[in-house]
Amino acid sequence: MNIADVGKRLLIGRKLRSTQLGETLLPKRIALPVFASDAMSSVAYAPDEILITLSLAGLAGYAYSWKIAILVALVMIIVVASYRQNVRAYPSGGGDYEVATTNLGPNAGLTVASALLVDYVLTVAVSVSSGIQNAEAVFPFLKGHEAFAATLVVLLLTAMNLRGVRESGTLFAIPTYCFIGGVLIMIVTGLVRILVLGNDLQVETAKYGVQGDSRFTGLTGLAFVVLMARTFSSGSAALTGVEAISNGVPAFRKPKSKNAATTLAMLATIAVAMMIGVISLANLTGLHLVDKPFSHYTLNGRIVDINADTAIGQLARVIFSGFPPAFYFVLGATMLILFLAANTAFNGFPVLGSILGRDGYLPRQLHTRGDRLAFSNGILLLAVGAIVLILAFDASVTALIQLYVVGVFVSFTTSQTGMIIHWTRLLKTETDRKRRLRMIRARVINSVGAVCTGTVLIIVLISKFVQGAYIAIIAMVVLFGLMKLIRRHYDAVADETTIDPDEDRMLPSRVRAIVLVSKLHKPTLRALAFAKASRPSTLEAITVDVDPEDTERLVQQWEDAGIPVPLKVVASPYREITNPALEFVKNVRRESPRDVVTVYIPEYVVGHWWEQALHNQSALRLKARLLFTPGVMVTSVPYHLQSSSAANSRMEREARRRTRVRR
Repeated sequence: MNIADVGKRLLIGRKLRSTQLGETLLPKRIALPVFASDAMSSVAYAPDEILITLSLAGLAGYAYSWKIAILVALVMIIVVASYRQNVRAYPSGGGDYEVATTNLGPNAGLTVASALLVDYVLTVAVSVSSGIQNAEAVFPFLKGHEAFAATLVVLLLTAMNLRGVRESGTLFAIPTYCFIGGVLIMIVTGLVRILVLGNDLQVETAKYGVQGDSRFTGLTGLAFVVLMARTFSSGSAALTGVEAISNGVPAFRKPKSKNAATTLAMLATIAVAMMIGVISLANLTGLHLVDKPFSHYTLNGRIVDINADTAIGQLARVIFSGFPPAFYFVLGATMLILFLAANTAFNGFPVLGSILGRDGYLPRQLHTRGDRLAFSNGILLLAVGAIVLILAFDASVTALIQLYVVGVFVSFTTSQTGMIIHWTRLLKTETDRKRRLRMIRARVINSVGAVCTGTVLIIVLISKFVQGAYIAIIAMVVLFGLMKLIRRHYDAVADETTIDPDEDRMLPSRVRAIVLVSKLHKPTLRALAFAKASRPSTLEAITVDVDPEDTERLVQQWEDAGIPVPLKVVASPYREITNPALEFVKNVRRESPRDVVTVYIPEYVVGHWWEQALHNQSALRLKARLLFTPGVMVTSVPYHLQSSSAANSRMEREARRRTRVRR
């Protein structure tokens, strides 16, 4: 085991056999934090985005926050109810992609897939950036270094997910449940103190006024409609992550569909209760957040520049004013859940990438599992995409959130439309009355979901397009086209390599063997012996005349040794090796196109990385060129140097040691 292997084992743990896949399946208590942490974590930033957007209308705008929150909660309930039908009908894990492909065709499936892949990358970028933003309330030194800190968090999450779904889920469960408990306790405590005990709780921003954007002040006419649409679309970020459960059904324990549906119901109940609670407390405590530079805090009629904490940070500070440990607990749990919310994407993206790889729309490498039975290549690809976005937008949640949500609502709408077709097709052949009633009820639920999510999609597209959503749409279009090209390539390769019974079973007329010689030594004699053992029709050796004196000496040694193989000297006026040898082989091929030419190249096998730079360079260049020559095969004849034997001995000793450890 080399240093790289040791580091890998320390990072991601010991290898798991394919037969241990069942050990990684998740119970509901672990599946909830693994697949639903994104939707629940939206409680930490969706209320903020609602309040920030409403600040454009000044203080009067905050009066609509609870109405927007109720509308978002209603949409979430409808979407969750719709997805409960999805996981029962399609438990294989394809989720929206499988539903759309099966019922609406491959193009619809690719549309959904491209939208989800982009949205998963944005989920990681937004969640981690928001976590850093919340962490600044406890660690002020993070200000100005948000992008660097967010990148480190993404790398940490990547390492944790490479250890496998079950292990990462166990690690993430405690912070997720701490966040749920902390926020619910904060909500109940705040409501009891205000409504029952009559305490006058006011957050730090309650004393400030708000100067809105002149385009939206007054809340009348078209401006009012535009502002409400923008606010609703920003709050709809709370719905992201719902689709991840439908993609991750295979990771649940049996009965998979039932457990996934139950987890969806738990998700909706908890997330709705927390979001409505936070917005209610924000209204009761006079909480204000502004959208700089379009709206501002004011004090005594003058604009003031302050850095206010997030909604949860302000609420926790005032509600637990007499008990600071509770404040730090809520802030710490919020920071962690926002980081861990990215785990939803780290589980959804690789699974979807694996299915697309299996279907030939993404590289096949994404379909294979790594040492820990996780889709390692998909995890790494997601991490790279998220880091690029974080650095490009300097970890700004307000900037990133404008790109967000579009993809997931494209997925929602297409999936629900596909489910309507699914139930309609089944109803044509189903005769059992009870089953028909269940199918009709499911179709009604999916129909309501399709209309609802389609309406939200239109609102999001109109209200967010110029704010940055166009970037996400362009990314989806590019990804859609790229996946079509990849599939076209795989189809072309499959067609090209399909066996033709008439042509592919014909034997070549002759096999002509050529041995490449640089000097007369043991590797050359071994290559000649290998070539003779293959019994070719003709056998000859060639050497390239780079240095006339060396070439003359080689020819004389060849004759003195009495080797019964003719040695041909290939002229090289410009002292090249690769091109003259390549041209010689091509000429042999041209003389008889039905012959197969086999080129034997002696190579040193070394035991140290630095030795590779000292040997085999000409052979590597020639092999690379010959691979593109039709009708030519290249055979490397290895000659093991002493250093390679030592390296092999080290490997054997390490293998014996590992065997003893296992025993």
